[in-house]
Amino acid sequence: MLNQRALACLNEVVKRGSIRRAAVHLHIDASALSRHIKSLEETLGVVLCERQGNGMRPTEAGRLLVRHYHTQRSAEEVVLSQIMAIQGLARGEVRIAVGEGFLSDLIAAPLQSFMSAFEGIEIEVRMAGVNEAIALVKEMEVNIALLYAPPVDPLLACHVETCQPLDLIVPPQHPLLLLERPIRLSDLQGLPLGLMDNPFGMRQMVNMVAQQERVHLHARLHTNSVTVLKNFVRSGIGVTFMPELTVAAELQRGEIHALPMEHSILNGARAQIVSLAGHELTLSAKACVAHLRQGMHFFRADAPRLSGYQVLI
Repeated sequence: MLNQRALACLNEVVKRGSIRRAAVHLHIDASALSRHIKSLEETLGVVLCERQGNGMRPTEAGRLLVRHYHTQRSAEEVVLSQIMAIQGLARGEVRIAVGEGFLSDLIAAPLQSFMSAFEGIEIEVRMAGVNEAIALVKEMEVNIALLYAPPVDPLLACHVETCQPLDLIVPPQHPLLLLERPIRLSDLQGLPLGLMDNPFGMRQMVNMVAQQERVHLHARLHTNSVTVLKNFVRSGIGVTFMPELTVAAELQRGEIHALPMEHSILNGARAQIVSLAGHELTLSAKACVAHLRQGMHFFRADAPRLSGYQVLI
């Protein structure tokens, strides 16, 4: 039987990149942490971590043990949730990675109603761009992730998927509103443009289309905040890209307008709830996915302009 404390120490060293940072996170002495890993190496007869520059990196054996540790934890969570269900206990935990664009939809009602229905289940919500959210799923730091425009990845299992096109968001009375056709990227050249940073799905899609159409887009504003981009447009400074539901409240108040784009990639953007493929979700996480599927506008149906239902804020 492998020492679980030593495995936990190894996992933190690999995650944090150094013994010192791992020790601080685990609230133990660095020398004690080193002894745990050394003991594990002596038991197995193999080196698990190697020093590189100012940090530590895992060997192939180290990476294999970390994957084993995560698999054990995941299996244990599933078994415990099943035991609690047998005993009729409504306890558990759900860890969710979510992009800022989903937050207003998540917080508006679904999260509150889920916590009211399952008072014993604790929720952890972690803000993350699409790249970071996928990494958190693969590292088993979260149970599920809410993703916008994710890349195809065989290591992810998709539980819910809807079509949520990436539209152009403009202020009222903007000249582009006079065009009687979908917007092309070439129409935006010379306009003040705001874009999310590269780790976000919205930016990655725009980059892909710009490359295909051989259009150079110069952004006046770069940010990792959806709120900053909303205010950038609402103030009349410039334009940006967002799915309709991310700005549903602003659209209803007439503060901004959404214009469809011409390119099929932008019109085919998907919103997904995913988990790690091959790993069963806990009962708490399954209940959360089912609740979000029914309660979030993003996952109840395709975008309003596609499905025709009225968004209620």
